[in-house]
Amino acid sequence: MASSSLLLPLGSAFSKYLATNHHTIAGGKIRCAILRCSGSELGIEASRTIENRDECPLIKRRDIIGMVMGVSSLLLSSLDANGAGLPPEEKPRLCDANCEKELENVPMVTTESGLQYKDIKVGQGPSPPVGFQVAANYVAMVPSGQIFDSSLEKGVPYIFRVGSGQVIKGLDEGILSMKLGGKRRLYIPGPLAFPKGLTSAPGRPRVAASSPVIFDVSLEYIPGLEADEE
Repeated sequence: MASSSLLLPLGSAFSKYLATNHHTIAGGKIRCAILRCSGSELGIEASRTIENRDECPLIKRRDIIGMVMGVSSLLLSSLDANGAGLPPEEKPRLCDANCEKELENVPMVTTESGLQYKDIKVGQGPSPPVGFQVAANYVAMVPSGQIFDSSLEKGVPYIFRVGSGQVIKGLDEGILSMKLGGKRRLYIPGPLAFPKGLTSAPGRPRVAASSPVIFDVSLEYIPGLEADEE
């Protein structure tokens, strides 16, 4: 932060300062002090000699208090700015740090459409038939790993009819071959993602048109099929 200065009159409030530093007021001359604020440092130092007392601006006690409070606010603002550099709170994910390490050794599956996926966890239930409603949790990311959408943050699974075009093609295809209770990472190429792009919420990365995306998905339940499995 650039240094700023305020010219202060040397009254009784600064007499001790003047005595210590051997400054004098005589012959109609008055010496003023400068209050300097630079970063986290506040100091008073001697200024030029002024021939006419009227040239030295008069500042009341309340003004000095106000300036001190202003300096304190600047210092607090500086601390807040440093705090703003802290890493953001970790967002909920379907695949944590340990999962990411294990996923490195999981073989990649590539389908005819170009969709790729890795199974984080293979489910034990049935796969959903085309047109059936499914409830799935998802965390949607750009290739860098930044999240642009997530059902976990909303607190409820996303319910839709799989294979009916209600979601992007890559998500439809990826879930159709999953089993109930499974968890999978989908690497969705641009043609199977968002052909027109996607404008995300403030603070979230924008998805460019026909750019690849990554979805971590978990198939939570398939209404109408669970009873058959019990």
